[in-house]
Amino acid sequence: MNQIHDTRMARMRAALEAKLAPVELAIDDDSAAHAGHAGAASGGGHYNVRIVSLQFEGLKLVTRHRLVYDSVHDMMHKEIHALAITALAPSEV
Repeated sequence: MNQIHDTRMARMRAALEAKLAPVELAIDDDSAAHAGHAGAASGGGHYNVRIVSLQFEGLKLVTRHRLVYDSVHDMMHKEIHALAITALAPSEV
């Protein structure tokens, strides 16, 4: 992993922690598997996020995903090309 992706992941982590106070958060950089992909040409990375937050309790999946996207909104389409999300409430773990 290179420094650019490390910095992005640190910024993603900080944004998600600030907005969603997760009890568990894992971010994986899957960008290397998408090298040569049209979206990768723009410099945006491909990431997988697994987040467990009390804020997801009782929310539908689409609402949980919206909360995650809203947290990293400033990075979307520039630094993040694709974001795969697993968003769970603690009661679902």
